[in-house]
Amino acid sequence: MTELITMIANVALTLSFIVALIFGIAQVKTAERDRRERLTLETLRTFDSREFSEIALYINTTTLPDTQEGMRALPVNEQVMLFQFAQQMEALGMLVAERHINMDLVDKTLGIFVTSTWNKYKAMFEDIRMKQPDPYLGEYFQWLAERIEKNMKENPRKPFFMDPKLR
Repeated sequence: MTELITMIANVALTLSFIVALIFGIAQVKTAERDRRERLTLETLRTFDSREFSEIALYINTTTLPDTQEGMRALPVNEQVMLFQFAQQMEALGMLVAERHINMDLVDKTLGIFVTSTWNKYKAMFEDIRMKQPDPYLGEYFQWLAERIEKNMKENPRKPFFMDPKLR
């Protein structure tokens, strides 16, 4: 009789452990998803600001220098805008590379803008990479731009308003 009670207690303890383990795994996955959603929303807010719009307009309408010296010849406030934008794109690239933010989100929000701005920065960054030397300068910005360009060529998506399922 004692052995039966011991065996039932052991089974109950094992089942309790298994249920707790499954519950713990589910909680971790839920927390990870919630964290990713919060990070995504915060990232979207960053790109939905007047400051970002001003910098993006500046980058989009300005011919960027091809060299480190050309960049240093710019007024300080323009150098700051160049660095700030590059840092934002670098951070965005890191978040996508580390799978904290989905590439699809970047494609839908910024898309070809990332690629076109990388193309404007490319000569200057390559010059700085050689002269510093800093082979890591803009590495995630470049990676992100190249992935977006590749995705647009290999798997172009239709604009949302053209989706026949939504009509």
